[in-house]
Amino acid sequence: MKVVGLDHVQLAMPAGAEEKARAFYGAILGLGEILKPTETVSRGGVWFRCGSLQLHLGVEPDFRPAKKAHPALAVKGYADLLEMLVTAGYEVLEDTSLRTVTRCFTFDPFGNRIELISTDDTL
Repeated sequence: MKVVGLDHVQLAMPAGAEEKARAFYGAILGLGEILKPTETVSRGGVWFRCGSLQLHLGVEPDFRPAKKAHPALAVKGYADLLEMLVTAGYEVLEDTSLRTVTRCFTFDPFGNRIELISTDDTL
C-alpha cells in the first residue's frame, strides 16, 4: 500500500457564497468550474479544476477561515494575476523569505489564506 498523489484540496466557505467563490476562483484565478456529483449538490459549495487536481469549496455551517493552512497554487503570468488581485481589491502580501521562489499570499473572499507561486521563471 502507498499513497500515489493528491486528488483534491478542500477549503471551507460560508453558506450561500457560491457566487463570491466563482468570482474569485473562476474569474480572477482562472480556474474552471466543474460539476459536483449529483449526490453532493444539495450541500452547497463549488468545485474547480486546478491543473490535474481539483479545488473544492465546501460549505461549513460554523465557518472560520483558514488563516495558516492553505493551498499553494502554481501560477503562470504571476505579475498579471497580482495586478488583477490588487485591482479587484484583494490584499497581496509578497514574500521573499525563500530566495529561489517568487511567491505571495492573498486571501479569498472568505478569509482563507492562498499562496501563489510563480512558474514564470521555470516554464
